[in-house]
Amino acid sequence: MMFSTKAEYGVRVMAHLAKRDPDAPVSLGSIAEAEGLPLAYLEHLVQRLRREGLVESRRGARGGYSLSRPPEAISMAEVVRALEGDIAPIECITADADGQLVCARDGEPGHEPCATKLLWTRVQGSIVRTLSEMTLADLIPEHRQGSAEPTRSREAGGRTIPTERGPGRPAEVTKT
Repeated sequence: MMFSTKAEYGVRVMAHLAKRDPDAPVSLGSIAEAEGLPLAYLEHLVQRLRREGLVESRRGARGGYSLSRPPEAISMAEVVRALEGDIAPIECITADADGQLVCARDGEPGHEPCATKLLWTRVQGSIVRTLSEMTLADLIPEHRQGSAEPTRSREAGGRTIPTERGPGRPAEVTKT
């Protein structure tokens, strides 16, 4: 499964803004130049991000874009949803009004329960969980280096192995 360039470029724009002074808006032209991205496409993406309340715009000679909230308060799930819409590994798996994942073919006459529903709902859940656990600050080195990160543990063959990591980061197993 691949996300489109909307997610890739949009995340790069958000990371660029996260590195900047929140009181000094950045022009889209300077972001496009610094990131090597097409300005016209970024205009489209920033409209989506602004509509979802993730960025703010300021007009005028010193205008531009800035994050609407601190990077720590913006989850990557919010960013990707703003750019891509609902996150689903295949078209037939959708969320109902209660947030439960359902197969669009369930209940169709003559249709057996989908044998792959469990697989795709787990894939979708893992992606959403990872994106929800990560914030924009996790992508920015300045925010990662000085932060005190929680100690987590993970199960491995029935034993707990302590790890030092933050949300959404790969586990680095420490020897005990």
